[in-house]
Amino acid sequence: MNSIEEKCLKKGVRLTDQRKTIAKVISESKEVYGSKDHPDVDELHKRVTAIDNKISIATVYRTVKLFEEAGILVKHDFKAGKARYEINDDHNHLIDINSGEIIEFVDKDIEELQEKIAKKLGYNLVDHKLELYGSKIKK
Repeated sequence: MNSIEEKCLKKGVRLTDQRKTIAKVISESKEVYGSKDHPDVDELHKRVTAIDNKISIATVYRTVKLFEEAGILVKHDFKAGKARYEINDDHNHLIDINSGEIIEFVDKDIEELQEKIAKKLGYNLVDHKLELYGSKIKK
């Protein structure tokens, strides 16, 4: 069972065969395409139809929206026009404004600082999304 299927079970999201195929494609995208892979719906549809050509783009859109609303997927804009999606697994992004390269990272100090800021302002942090934009330092 893939990561999205497990999350769907925990959240009570019903999985049809087509949703299972879409979940499988999304779950395997980092393994197949690398950690920089953040596919948009068109790219997901292309990958999904390579497995089952009966899955419409509308089904992919609806499924992605369902997974997003359930907190299973995260939608990213990355200031590039098309929404991109990935599994919600608490990491941050550094986006190169020149190449569009997306670097995922987790930093213990940043995580602690976010918690500290929320507490200082009287909140319990329940979720966060950090996107840093920059350009490579020329040596």
